[in-house]
Amino acid sequence: MDVLRLQVDPDSAGTRLDSFLALKIPDLTRNHAQKLLDQGNVLYNDVPVNKGGTKLKQNDIITVSIPEPESVDIKAENISLEIIYEDDDILIINKPKGMVVHPAPGHSGGTLVNALLHHCGEQLSGINGIVRPGIVHRIDRDTTGLLVVCKNDRAHVSLSKQLSEHSITRVYSCIVEGVVREDGTVDAPIGRHPVERKKMSIQPNGRRAVTHYHVKEVLGNRYSYIECRLETGRTHQIRVHMASIHHPLLGDTVYGRSKQPFATEGQVLHAGTLGFIHPTTGEYVEFHSPLPQYFETLLTKLRK
Repeated sequence: MDVLRLQVDPDSAGTRLDSFLALKIPDLTRNHAQKLLDQGNVLYNDVPVNKGGTKLKQNDIITVSIPEPESVDIKAENISLEIIYEDDDILIINKPKGMVVHPAPGHSGGTLVNALLHHCGEQLSGINGIVRPGIVHRIDRDTTGLLVVCKNDRAHVSLSKQLSEHSITRVYSCIVEGVVREDGTVDAPIGRHPVERKKMSIQPNGRRAVTHYHVKEVLGNRYSYIECRLETGRTHQIRVHMASIHHPLLGDTVYGRSKQPFATEGQVLHAGTLGFIHPTTGEYVEFHSPLPQYFETLLTKLRK
């Protein structure tokens, strides 16, 4: 366990305790700082404190005990991955349809994390006090396309910060029901559905969510091929937002019709563009993934 003793400098006076810890301790996020507070691992002038919002005064002494990252009981599995790019800091994965990102009840194996544990070996980030592959963001099981994975804490902190600042470029292609003739933006907060807890919904007290959509092609008089650019990244955001304007994604039996006209194995949604500032070089990098074959086949069919 590492023990750090920090003194509040004049520039940090008036700062929140959790923000101060995240600023002064490399590779520490505000979420991890709050976890340390909750665990009683932070002393404020030698007195335990658990409120991250505590405002600091000049010359206050903050003592932080940082335990070794906890291991998680997830089995490494030799699962083939389509790696678009890899260096010492990050991997860009092109996830296939049907692959779950992280183990959960009912999906304890065969996930992207199981595959990453095998591929990365000891190169795992320990963000938030847990040893795990550096999953910065997720896409749904039946959504295809690009994900960035971090190999170390420094890269993870950099990418997490960019996500929180909404500076990462994420563009998705999808087919929706109905004719969409004009580009637009859905700016509606998303939260957990009040009754169906596995679903998300538009909620007045939810987290702000913004999706910009661009019409690429009207397919006959029943469907539209559109591109969605995420400004925020809430769970099921595109699916919820498009359904909220009466254009649910084709194949989405959760937010659209329970009986779908095509065997799409879930929503027709592809994460085709991913861009961000590289955590080491400081340069903007952007990656692209072509539409999967099932998507192309469906477009051809709907164009007839």
